[in-house]
Amino acid sequence: MIELIVLDVDGTLTDGKITYTNNGDEVKSFDVSDGLAIAVWTKKFGKKAAIITGRKSSLVEKRANELGIKHLYQGVDNKDEVLENILKKEDISWHQVAAIGDDLNDYKMLKKAGLSFTPQNGSKYIKDIVNVVCKNSGGDGAVREMMEYIFKEDGLEEEFLSLWQ
Repeated sequence: MIELIVLDVDGTLTDGKITYTNNGDEVKSFDVSDGLAIAVWTKKFGKKAAIITGRKSSLVEKRANELGIKHLYQGVDNKDEVLENILKKEDISWHQVAAIGDDLNDYKMLKKAGLSFTPQNGSKYIKDIVNVVCKNSGGDGAVREMMEYIFKEDGLEEEFLSLWQ
């Protein structure tokens, strides 16, 4: 059973594009369907979630807070090491982790996770090692697809659906 989901940001929760305004402000777009499934995971099911990303953005902090994500690590070079520390802190083993990432900086944590995913637009090298290549692209429902897969595998699908029936 999965106890912790681990999310990359650029290319996974977003489409991977970095947009700046004329004022130098960064713009990111997040898929609302991804957010709904993550919020159910954290707020309704009381499960744990982490964002581990190589870049830093106040927008990511805002999104993590909205979704009830307690573990937020930005500007990370070694995601595998950060995740190892989260697992120790939460007393969770690797086989209880589901992770999604799209590029080589996600490689080690995806290789170790009990269940691993990449969006359709993920790197070929990542597609070769994950358990599931999503049909959807990053920023366009790939995380929602991952969450629905986990809900089904862990016997939570009916409970997820019953929230709206």
